[in-house]
Amino acid sequence: MPSFHVVEVIGVRVEMPSNQPIVLLKELDGERYLPIWIGAVEATAIAFAQQDLSPPRPLTHDLLASTIELLGSHLNTVHLTELKDGIFYAQLNFEGGETLSARPSDAIALALRIGSPILASESLLLEAGIEIPDQSDDEVEKFREFLDQINPEDFAG
Repeated sequence: MPSFHVVEVIGVRVEMPSNQPIVLLKELDGERYLPIWIGAVEATAIAFAQQDLSPPRPLTHDLLASTIELLGSHLNTVHLTELKDGIFYAQLNFEGGETLSARPSDAIALALRIGSPILASESLLLEAGIEIPDQSDDEVEKFREFLDQINPEDFAG
């Protein structure tokens, strides 16, 4: 069985010059960061969840979270599993042992709404993770400051 590390979502930002949104995660028990390129809609969904914003009508991820609850199920964990041919993969792990394959951006947006832990596989962190030593806390702080200054609307279409 592969080993997994709990990661936290640092935030989303737009990577320049490509204008492509990324979500940045950090392993809790180490110094590696995991950047995952995502779509603008998913970036908005993640930013909304992080800022605890509720749109007037439910977004797709809100609807899915409500559906899971309504059906009496529980999302135990989200696993970010691998990177294959430039595509990231994730898995939703439900109580009772059921699993579903998912895009990492959708899985992260859902986990943030439900409060489920997000874990990244050791192999994924080895392949795509970036090690930033602790003395770079000022860089992380600059990134957090950047996140505080943006709005989910910055990612809209």
